[in-house]
Amino acid sequence: MCGIAGIVSLDNSLVNKQRLQQMTDAIAHRGPEGEGFWISSNGRVGFGHRRLSIIDLSEAGAQPMHYMERYTITYNGEIYNYLEVKQALEKQGYHFKSSCDTEVILAAYACYGKNCLQHFDGMFAFAIWDELEQKLFCARDRFGEKPFYLFTDQTQLVFASEIKALHAAGIGKAINNSMLLNYLTIGFTSDPSDPSATFFNDIKKLPAAHCMEIDVKQQQLHIHQWQYWDIDKEAQLELKEEEYIDRFAQLFETSIQRRLRSDVAIGSSLSGGLDSSSIVAVINNIIGDATRQKTFSAVFPGFEKDESLYINKVVQQFKVDNYTVTPTALGFADDFQKLVHHQDEPFQSSSIYAQYKVYELAKQHDVTVILDGQGADEILAGYNKYYHWYWQELVRKEDWKKAKHEQKAAANNGVRAEWSWKNYVAAYMPTLTARQLEKKANAQQASLEFMHQDFIEQYRDKSSVQKPVVEKLNDILYFNTMQQGLEELLRYADRNSMAHSREVRLPFLNHELVQFVFSAPSSMKINKGFTKYLLRLVMDTVLPQPIVWRKDKVGYEPPQQQWMQQQPVVDIIMQSREKLVQQGVLDKRVLHEPIRAHAAHDAGNFDWRYLSAATALLP
Repeated sequence: MCGIAGIVSLDNSLVNKQRLQQMTDAIAHRGPEGEGFWISSNGRVGFGHRRLSIIDLSEAGAQPMHYMERYTITYNGEIYNYLEVKQALEKQGYHFKSSCDTEVILAAYACYGKNCLQHFDGMFAFAIWDELEQKLFCARDRFGEKPFYLFTDQTQLVFASEIKALHAAGIGKAINNSMLLNYLTIGFTSDPSDPSATFFNDIKKLPAAHCMEIDVKQQQLHIHQWQYWDIDKEAQLELKEEEYIDRFAQLFETSIQRRLRSDVAIGSSLSGGLDSSSIVAVINNIIGDATRQKTFSAVFPGFEKDESLYINKVVQQFKVDNYTVTPTALGFADDFQKLVHHQDEPFQSSSIYAQYKVYELAKQHDVTVILDGQGADEILAGYNKYYHWYWQELVRKEDWKKAKHEQKAAANNGVRAEWSWKNYVAAYMPTLTARQLEKKANAQQASLEFMHQDFIEQYRDKSSVQKPVVEKLNDILYFNTMQQGLEELLRYADRNSMAHSREVRLPFLNHELVQFVFSAPSSMKINKGFTKYLLRLVMDTVLPQPIVWRKDKVGYEPPQQQWMQQQPVVDIIMQSREKLVQQGVLDKRVLHEPIRAHAAHDAGNFDWRYLSAATALLP
């Protein structure tokens, strides 16, 4: 786990160590244990690297790394199955000087070329220079766990792990005002119509599951980008229930076993929910009683959504060493500038701060690697919003009996999901429904009372307010996993962990596990009124029953509504309103309105968005 930077240019004056140093200095928190630089013999390519040692702590694992006197890499991430890939490469005659996964990537590229990506189970962002072919090959992992930002013009390509490193290289900070408008009005932090877009006009992302090749032979840079992997959401398996349980359990345990490979201390986040508790349970089974796990939690005594009761049930059952932190409104106000500095772009709620403090807690206890549960909700339909999509699938199939049964079961579980004649229309006319939802979002943008109308008229991009066509549950799960939703959470986790030089690993995002879940019928994701049904079945005899069959869905969140009423937070919100008024984004009437405090996951969280956007994007 590290920070990477690089420059490719036909103008050698743009490729120099000073510029690379400025970039890596900006992301030194990602790798405080070492730095390295390399410039190609022709002066057209330069790499920078900051190192956080996880596997092979010796100098043999330092980067940029060279292989066969031909290939050079700068790399951020982990290839969890590197031992298996290495063994296969050794059988084909490849040799290794280190015991790290970095050298395995180089050998795999030498052997398989761009198809090496199909062999990796991991999170990664890397660039490999081929001296013989005079080509640069860059890739990002399947779900976007590791970041890869880039800037291109006619003379250069500049890339790095974080946006701030590109700013340090002299790339401008012009705001993408269409993104800003979408964020402030409807809460979008990404553009589903353009997976490369960021909040800055000149800075793009290499999308998840994409790679690119840059040919430097000619007198201009030729950049070719393509998607190398995707979920097959149409695949269908027909297994017995116990076969689904056995296969999921096997894949999940294998994923966790691989993610426990490390030469430094490992722990887990523990929120008290099903996802993190499942990870803790499987780890406990793998490591046995000889070693006590360390887990880290955010708790909020007295808050209605405090998870301490469920956290303690897991702690007692598995005898883990649990460490807790209680973030406060004052601490939030004091830390907010640092939090935004690490995130680079606006974010959705103060839940990100709770996560930030949990990873800080892990650092305080000398745990470098943390396993976490992101991804489970998206692949296993864990949010309450998925109920009506499932019921619409049943209606579309004309399975009326099942649909009625599921609605009744969900109601008995305390689920409040809207359902009316409109859902029947959506079931039979999903394309029309998607277009109507887009019209509704566009109308919402135009009617918000405190947005400056000139700003709306100038920057509204109707095509960026894209809604998916949903014929079945898998369609919306795919959209949230691969197009909009999951990558946002992965950005938060990466920046928050790396802010404290920690590495976060996500067992639910093993691609074989994800494809298996998508290939299972919808009834293995939502059934009998329960979301994440398959995971509940797997954990039924493993975790305490109140966790496995818990009926309330509590989002990971602090008492944000209370915080937003505390004077230190009120002050910074008002300052943010003033900035946005000065920039012509908000109407000056907003300055005379009281703060509208909302919980972290409420839809109308406008004051939170003002705070986040102004702090992240405006001087």
